[in-house]
Amino acid sequence: MPVVLGYWDIRGLAHSIRLLLEYTGTAYEDKMYSCGEGEWCRQGAKLALPKNYLLQGTFSHNKLTRKLHACGETEEEMLRVDMLENQAMDFRMSLVMICYNPDFEKLKSGYLEQLPGKLKLFSQFLGKRKWFAGEKALEKVAAYMSSSRFMKTPVNNRMAKWSNQKK
Repeated sequence: MPVVLGYWDIRGLAHSIRLLLEYTGTAYEDKMYSCGEGEWCRQGAKLALPKNYLLQGTFSHNKLTRKLHACGETEEEMLRVDMLENQAMDFRMSLVMICYNPDFEKLKSGYLEQLPGKLKLFSQFLGKRKWFAGEKALEKVAAYMSSSRFMKTPVNNRMAKWSNQKK
């Protein structure tokens, strides 16, 4: 039975899990819910979810990464994956905090000013490596990102001030 990934009909936090499932070749159903309406908002936690159902969260992501053996092969790779995952979440959340803020336009310039410095840290962490951890190519992820199943937008939900609409 394939895994069922349940999340809003946006990329959001579930995007990294979709990429992970594609990378590992894991069969899954992408169950998307509309924000503010539909089955999830009417019933929420009352839904009878099967054991193979994933709801996005750091715990599900970490557990799934380890279960699928996609967190590195050596101790150094595993440490790099853990550090990168936490840094990437902090980086993401700094953008999310302004995207969902009513003062988005006022905050945007400050965010853009500090962006090169944050990106430089990722570049330094990458160093001369081709990948942040390990040496495996990501052909399956590239194929997914070229497919009709890949969701480019929206990144955020409809109440956000940036990337909240499907293009």
